[in-house]
Amino acid sequence: MLPIDIIVPRSAPRRWQGMVIERLQAEGYDVAVLQQLGSPSWPAAVNAIFALERRLFRRTAPGLSAPQPEIPASPRSRVAALRLDLAGDAAPSDVPTILLTFDGARFDLSAALAVAAGDLPVIEAVLDHTVVVGRAWPMIDKRESAAFGIEDVLARAITLAVSVVRAFIEGRLTGEKRAPETTRNGEGTAMQFAAAYLAKSLPRLGREAFRRARFRHAHWCVGYRFTDALGVAETGRLGTGWSVLPDSGDRFYADPFPFQWQGRSFVFVEDYVHAVGKAVISVVPFNSDGTPQEPRVVLEEPHHLSYPQVFERDGAIWMLPEASSSGKLTLYRAVGFPDRWVAESVLIEGEISDATLLDHEGRLWLFATNRDGYGSTSDTLVVFYAPALIGPWKPHPLNPILIDRRMARPGGAFFRDREGRIFLPVQDGTLGYGGGLGLCELQTLDMQTVRLSQPRPIVADGDWPYPRIHTLNHSGGLEVIDGIAAVRKGSGNK
Repeated sequence: MLPIDIIVPRSAPRRWQGMVIERLQAEGYDVAVLQQLGSPSWPAAVNAIFALERRLFRRTAPGLSAPQPEIPASPRSRVAALRLDLAGDAAPSDVPTILLTFDGARFDLSAALAVAAGDLPVIEAVLDHTVVVGRAWPMIDKRESAAFGIEDVLARAITLAVSVVRAFIEGRLTGEKRAPETTRNGEGTAMQFAAAYLAKSLPRLGREAFRRARFRHAHWCVGYRFTDALGVAETGRLGTGWSVLPDSGDRFYADPFPFQWQGRSFVFVEDYVHAVGKAVISVVPFNSDGTPQEPRVVLEEPHHLSYPQVFERDGAIWMLPEASSSGKLTLYRAVGFPDRWVAESVLIEGEISDATLLDHEGRLWLFATNRDGYGSTSDTLVVFYAPALIGPWKPHPLNPILIDRRMARPGGAFFRDREGRIFLPVQDGTLGYGGGLGLCELQTLDMQTVRLSQPRPIVADGDWPYPRIHTLNHSGGLEVIDGIAAVRKGSGNK
């Protein structure tokens, strides 16, 4: 492996910087650590507020922003092939140097200020201060907590740093030029952070606490309609004609996937019981007049299940549900459709979410998100490929394909329009999890390139009462969506 120098602050480095070093060492890189004198430390008030929030939420492990006494230096005798500047102010050098910036600022404190103010920072990897070679739009899952928000941002700083180093070493790093003066210091002060925290973060935390005292933390509703007209995927609008699948209030249904079998319509859903805190997979059969029958459980595991993609292939009916909390992606086969399923094979190990299958040009592909150890499950797109459904499944050489809260996480099955173009519904996390859906066209997919268009937002108009949607699917004339609803504790949706 080519030698890499990683530059960290000598005084009070943070845990995320040490994690980058550990990740690159684990991948076998020849890493040396250099300490940068004079790098600004975070104000003590910032560290104290983040630590206090973590205690309030009963998080005992140190966060990625937690200061460390020191990251030991380990200089080398030969010249490095690449420098990775995690301190923000490394001295000029003839060695190619990659710097991470946060909203254009050289120091990671800028990310803490942005999160405290309720903003969503953008991270850039900048080569020699002039070429942007990577970007990340991190997802912040828990907007009510600044401590959790900075955790999500720094988690993707780790992902971006490791991915751009890998691309540099493999000779596939590309980028776009920008003016060097666009990079700011962005040190910030304790007063700036305190002002942003008191004006934005603290009220937001209070509002969320008040909301959770009165309402369910999350309660989704499934919508369905039978139509021969152009659907949401073709029009980009929700339109009218939707009915709500009833629930009892103590549970909700989400992630609907329809399936046609022997002339009948079925919808498979995530079935989440609030008191239990995890979901099973249930099926909703429909009568010939389009009336849904009572949902019934068809698959339960010790871990949470959701996103039950059901499809027919190789003479069998299969289900590929999300089970990221189990640390693996398991394929199930129907042995008595629709009620009996058996685990057929583990396709992929890891914290994989919403894996979505595509048969394309002689290969099978899976698009999914990967948590990558820390942070959100909704912002890092990975792709896998295989010659057959059972596998072997291998990661795409370009993984992670992108880090982008606006389009990384699938929100339903791939579909082809009347012109043969391939589209993928994608979740937009700009407004938070379940904030909306977009449609991305698959422009290129092979072993060298994965390219999706920018998402076209779905317009939440019409008669659907819950416009914050995160799943879209159709099968035959049956179209299904879901949306998050404000449901008071103890009430239902009937």
